[in-house]
Amino acid sequence: MKERYGPWALVVGASDGIGAAFAQQLADAGLNVALVARRAEPLAAVAGSLAVQTRVIAVDATDTEAVLRAVDDLDIGLLVCNAALAPVGPFLELTPQQVDGVLDLNCRTAARLAHAVGPRLVRRGRGGIVLLSSMAALQGAGLVAHYAATKAYLRTLAEGLWVELRPLGVDVLACCPGLVRTPTFLNSSPAPPGRLVPPAAEPADVARVALAALGRRPVVIPGWRNRLGAFAAQRLLSRRSAVVLAAAQTRAMYPKEWSRLARAAEPDA
Repeated sequence: MKERYGPWALVVGASDGIGAAFAQQLADAGLNVALVARRAEPLAAVAGSLAVQTRVIAVDATDTEAVLRAVDDLDIGLLVCNAALAPVGPFLELTPQQVDGVLDLNCRTAARLAHAVGPRLVRRGRGGIVLLSSMAALQGAGLVAHYAATKAYLRTLAEGLWVELRPLGVDVLACCPGLVRTPTFLNSSPAPPGRLVPPAAEPADVARVALAALGRRPVVIPGWRNRLGAFAAQRLLSRRSAVVLAAAQTRAMYPKEWSRLARAAEPDA
């Protein structure tokens, strides 16, 4: 890992959850880690827990020029794009600022960083890029329609870059986890897992599966339940049925938010 992807890894969205898990496991493998997130205090806490060289970059990840300036002097061998916004609720209730913000962070930031770091990796003849997609990328999903669409973009981008960059020595991977016990997910106040909703995975498990798959395939789906669900959605069900099933899952997780959709569909009195 250190020989192929070192000496430095750049982890974007590293203050907690999956990003922090990537930082820990990369540090355990001997890579130095540059950590990017808006919140300086939790970012510094993550950096302080790592037994390697670190660089804390407390900026909004959408300011990609600031991120790139902060690592211009580092020999980056691995880019992990984890930062994302995931508002839960009806799409038409999002503000224009939220619509733009989700696109900007989830899509533009990842594409811009991959576009800027990629040539550095090609010149080295080795390196990797990991884009955090989602199981939501497999089909549209009610209440997270915009988020799911951005994650589909990341998966498709990673697959294309895997083809383009693999002959040049650069590994690219889209990691598509299902539910993960990140602070963002837990703060969204989901209902307890039920028949349609599997238990959430731990961030460390997602990072471990992704790093093991890097260089082996273009897409990885952590967890056997998720892989089974992906097989059913893509091979056994019609597209319509997959969308309906995804809607049933979000409805079970967020019944209050779903009730707003139901009220909006009622005819005027």
